[in-house]
Amino acid sequence: MDIDALTHPTDPEIATHALAEAAAAAGYAPSIHNTQPWRWRLTAETLELRLVRDRILPVTDPEGRLAMLSCGVALHHARVALAAQGWHAAVTRMPAGGGPDLLARLHVEHRSPIDPASTTHLQNIALRHTDRRPVAGTRVQPAVLAAITTAVQEQGTHLHTLRPDQILELAAAADHAQRSEAADPAWRDELAYWTGGDRPAGAGVPDAAIPERATRTPVPGRDFGHHGELPVNAGHDKAATFVMLYGDTDEAAGWLCAGEALSAGWLTATAHGISVVPHSAPIEVIAARQAMRAMIASVGFPFLVLRLGTAGPADPGTAQTPRLPAEQLIDHG
Repeated sequence: MDIDALTHPTDPEIATHALAEAAAAAGYAPSIHNTQPWRWRLTAETLELRLVRDRILPVTDPEGRLAMLSCGVALHHARVALAAQGWHAAVTRMPAGGGPDLLARLHVEHRSPIDPASTTHLQNIALRHTDRRPVAGTRVQPAVLAAITTAVQEQGTHLHTLRPDQILELAAAADHAQRSEAADPAWRDELAYWTGGDRPAGAGVPDAAIPERATRTPVPGRDFGHHGELPVNAGHDKAATFVMLYGDTDEAAGWLCAGEALSAGWLTATAHGISVVPHSAPIEVIAARQAMRAMIASVGFPFLVLRLGTAGPADPGTAQTPRLPAEQLIDHG
């Protein structure tokens, strides 16, 4: 591309290209069961984010809390990509008159200096993945945890680090939640549809990302109903740090904001060599979610629990899960 062309911020072709790149980067965003419940509409200088209700999990996530949070991650990924390309974009969240499924509108306004932090984050978008192996090595250093917490807070959401006694409560809540869900045939059918070898093409959780056996960790990871192909070590998560993502309101706008915060925190963690594993089961069941809220003295509403730590050297089993092709996620015009 001609360098001189980049100095003309009103050129719709260049703006459209930047927005298309942003939507493509957003496709790497993590989502509940890798459902990717978003769709973009791209015009000359505007990118709209919409919720795809067909990809909301009706049994696991009937209110759409986790789907909205997933869309928030995609929104932040898109923002990062635009900033890394040297664009300033105005973001309107939950635009009036667009219906409940229109979550955000990004409009590129003018060129801006390339943000070095966003450039690093953009690189980490492609590197980030969910590694479900037990953590090994040392605990997250206080300075790194502080950086992750700051990144979350800058997006209007809070991060609470669980104390040892609260980790025991989390373990009990996670176990209760998974037992409750597993007792529901509809939940088991939904989980089976989105995980394992026979799943929607380009979506869902492959066996390569599911542990080959149950891990002996204090807080149980997601029980996918079957063993996968991911080799796991004999670790016990002794070096893990558990944090809770929570907000001031338990409504759609707060869930979207929490997703943006999750993205910022996760990309910051990746930059510091820290793995992140979401624990959503304690949020999916009302009783467990109430127990989570009690841990923060009911000053906010829990959205997600995260395990932070290191999982040792990467192997082929820790590769990213598949993604839907761009043409299924982006509408033009």
